[in-house]
Amino acid sequence: MGQLHFFFFPLMAHGHMIPILDMAKLVASRGVKVTIITTPLNESVFSKAIQRNKQVANEIDIRLIKFQAVENGLPEGCERLELVPSDDLLNNFLMATTLMQEPLEQLIQECRPSCLVSDMFLPWTTDTAAKFNIPRLVFHGTSYFALCVTDSIRRYKPFKNASSDSDAFVVPNLPHQIKLTRTQMSPFDRIEEEKKMSPVIKEVRESGLKGYGVIFNSFYELETDYAEYYTNVLSIKTWAIGPLSLCNRDIEDKAERGKKSSIDKHECMKWLDLKKPSSIVYICFGSVAIFTASQMQELAMGIEASGQEFIWVVRTDNEELLPDGFEERTKEKGLIIRGWAPQVLILEHEAVGAFVTHCGWNSTLEGISAGVPMVTWPVFGEQFFNEKLVTEVLRTGVGVGSVQWKRIASEGVKKEAIAKAIKKVMVGEEAKGFRSRAKAYKETARQAVEEGGSSYSGLTTLLQDISTCSSTSH
Repeated sequence: MGQLHFFFFPLMAHGHMIPILDMAKLVASRGVKVTIITTPLNESVFSKAIQRNKQVANEIDIRLIKFQAVENGLPEGCERLELVPSDDLLNNFLMATTLMQEPLEQLIQECRPSCLVSDMFLPWTTDTAAKFNIPRLVFHGTSYFALCVTDSIRRYKPFKNASSDSDAFVVPNLPHQIKLTRTQMSPFDRIEEEKKMSPVIKEVRESGLKGYGVIFNSFYELETDYAEYYTNVLSIKTWAIGPLSLCNRDIEDKAERGKKSSIDKHECMKWLDLKKPSSIVYICFGSVAIFTASQMQELAMGIEASGQEFIWVVRTDNEELLPDGFEERTKEKGLIIRGWAPQVLILEHEAVGAFVTHCGWNSTLEGISAGVPMVTWPVFGEQFFNEKLVTEVLRTGVGVGSVQWKRIASEGVKKEAIAKAIKKVMVGEEAKGFRSRAKAYKETARQAVEEGGSSYSGLTTLLQDISTCSSTSH
């Protein structure tokens, strides 16, 4: 049996490509050959990091497959989820990925990899892997907790008993009592009968349960009860090998994850170096959430009313929504970064004392790995579930009271609630509790990825399992 060869095929979206790049680097660091499959427009997300990786002699290749946007009713160059202009076209985007099946199969034919790690949103890759008799491993890019909640909601449909959309119901059979409302659920999860569901979403759901197993960007100690539940109750083979962001030891890798930062990293660090420990609130909502003008106003006023010093990352398409005079008034207290921030570097700086986040899983885990308490403001996706993990299970954060699942954060969260949540994790006795719990998880996260830790061993087991599969199928 020769060297193992992993194929990685992420969905084209920053939140999916970044952890897959980290995973590829991690697998390659164990002497495994790695190939990442993506489209021409997304090559830049990976290429720099791979160049740096080659200097430490790890084998990572990129192979490109053309993406047919225009033929699927998408604007030209629309090769990334963030570029899809409206939710109505999400289906078109996912349909367009199915046309990548044939070129992918040609690549598998040519390279004969030992396995295919592919995104949950590329369900057709299950058939491709089966055709070549190689294991397909699913990457959901989220937590065990979120998948357990999702499974319970699908199985038992507890929302049916809620008397209104804002009436809380308990998600049954979970290790903790978790309550949700219908407004916090995605439209896909609120469907009472499977037959009303879009075929693409239905396929995505089913394929997650079909493959050889699931790789998690998480660590066993973080969500032990849910790792056990997912593996044993749902009887799915899993490997927890995260936090994946911790594989970036060098400053360049931390500063340029996904895109080149919009601010010079030295300038940003110099600004932070002048601040007291745990005095800065870092505010960032990822690459997909969109804010309306009125919600931006409330956020700005909430930041100001909290009286705390801050770094606020504002999307370039949102910057004209900054309230008049805000920047001028707060220039002594705040730093505004327009565009892409070196998030991991900022979170790890000792001056940062809290993270206002949309609860995307990458950001949540980066906050946990940095030991920073969180102010949670979920917008869509499984972010409302991740919020419950942070605020109710780990108890390392507090919510602003966002209850409306939609990709555009339009209104509903008021400045008073924002200021109150920020103060709660930054000042006073209660803040000390948040901080000490957050610090403890940071230590555990770091131990998990070191040799002998749970995630290090998880990866060892994964490589052994794939090696066994390879030797039996050849």
